[in-house]
Amino acid sequence: MSNRVVITGAGAITPIGNDPKTFWHNLLLGKSGAGEVTRFDVTDMPSKISGEVKNFDPAVSIDPKEARRLDLFAQFSIVASDQAIKNAGLTSDSINPKKTGVIIGSGIGGIITLLSNYEILLKRGIRKVSPFTIPMMIPDVASALVAIRYNLRGPNYCITSACASGAHAIGEAYRMVREGVADIMVAGGSEAPIHTLAYSAFCKAKALTTRNDDPTCASRPFDMDRDGFLIAEGAGILIIEKLENARSREAEILAEIIGYKANADAFHITAPHPDGLGAAESMFGAIESANINVEDVDYVNAHGTSTLAGDISELKAIKTVFGINKEKPIINSTKSMIGHMLGAAGATELIATIMTLKTGIIHASINLDNPIPECEGLNITTENITAHPRIAISNSFGFGGHNATIVLKKWEGS
Repeated sequence: MSNRVVITGAGAITPIGNDPKTFWHNLLLGKSGAGEVTRFDVTDMPSKISGEVKNFDPAVSIDPKEARRLDLFAQFSIVASDQAIKNAGLTSDSINPKKTGVIIGSGIGGIITLLSNYEILLKRGIRKVSPFTIPMMIPDVASALVAIRYNLRGPNYCITSACASGAHAIGEAYRMVREGVADIMVAGGSEAPIHTLAYSAFCKAKALTTRNDDPTCASRPFDMDRDGFLIAEGAGILIIEKLENARSREAEILAEIIGYKANADAFHITAPHPDGLGAAESMFGAIESANINVEDVDYVNAHGTSTLAGDISELKAIKTVFGINKEKPIINSTKSMIGHMLGAAGATELIATIMTLKTGIIHASINLDNPIPECEGLNITTENITAHPRIAISNSFGFGGHNATIVLKKWEGS
């Protein structure tokens, strides 16, 4: 059995907006979510900036007493899921609990809870360690909490594949709906990694940008002056369901998922394949699974992290797939504004891709002032373009060589 699969709802918590509408509005404004780290002292750290979520209030969806027993990544997940479910118009009457599931990916789950309680253990002893530490820190708790909240008894788990986690969660949810395992899936990614140890570790790995005196210009994918990624936090959640189900309840359809591929570089634990071999195979595979031609792809939402090796590898992969073409596909990087949300990145960027298909506008990649040589022959936009793309792909690549590509089609009512 093979169903057509559509997206009917979206929820987003990001450094530039805590709902999809605000997120998209600020992308079109070219607004950066970067700023100085406010959570801890960064005096001795080489990087001092991040993409923190601003003005987040879990109380919009979560009882304050419950919120205190949840890690920040789980709070992000619940609020974004609530947005998505309401956006999709889902109610208890329109949900078959046994055929509705949840997959929320996260690269490192409740790391704030884990590390904070370890500090408590060292300083104050075991009696002060929270009894909620384990259920607060395990990455799968986000999927569990959403399922409990809405009585969703279908497939339920977490995918952890570093920065591809959110995209893999959506891709696997798509497969389940397409194959009839579920009618509806709540899927996406969530991450809250801005803790002193996690931040320090990324600094020691020399992965983060150190453009501390100019935060809003620090995330600069494909630019000669890039020097690492801007670590960020947040969540992106989608409602994925079979077309027949969406039509039966007269839901608004945001886009159709028509292809997906997951694979591995099998090359290095942190570095991408220098020629983008795995990334190219991921794109080729997703396009083939969508039963379209390479020439049909109008737009690529690139992984585009602003890292030295990653950007070069991805552009080489794009050229391998699409060749030298200065017209299409048009390419951009949402991370130029929101930074790198790690396990939440792929899901959040897919929301940007959906909005691109709905509005016809491809948002700019900001801070691309001096393109690297690999940009030559590609159409990477530095301004908003009204291009009315019909077919788009979104790339997500993670440490360990994990790759994911999702293909979306503009919904045109048939």
